[in-house]
Amino acid sequence: MVHFRIATINDLNAIVQMLADDELGRQRERYETPLPQSYFTAFEKIDSDPNNELIVACLGEEIVGVLQLTFTPYLTHQGSWRATIEGVRTASRIRGKGVGSKLMLWAIERAKAKGCYMIQLTTDKQREDALRFYERLGFEATHTGLKMKL
Repeated sequence: MVHFRIATINDLNAIVQMLADDELGRQRERYETPLPQSYFTAFEKIDSDPNNELIVACLGEEIVGVLQLTFTPYLTHQGSWRATIEGVRTASRIRGKGVGSKLMLWAIERAKAKGCYMIQLTTDKQREDALRFYERLGFEATHTGLKMKL
């Protein structure tokens, strides 16, 4: 049975391994031993921010999924809050077994519990399976997103 919890620093190795476990991830992540310090620094900042939650999905003690939830107040929509989902991954060996859907549904319920008006995410255009997955969950491509690497 899958369960969800806030990630701890001891989970970082498994999280980075999942982030790096596909073609795009291998291009931008550095899963090596020891992990680069940048991952520990980022984890500490996320962990200390009350508007950020790094969530892991577990089967028993094994970490098999991860996502980051960020809660942001906005002036738009009458001063409502939004949740942004980022960095969604499931372990490659369990993809297609429903863990990702359960993780996302948990995140949606968490956003509702925090009083969010909206939940949003982006996915790389090359991740066509991920796009279909999010659409099956009820997400709609209503906006065009733009990014600039700095």
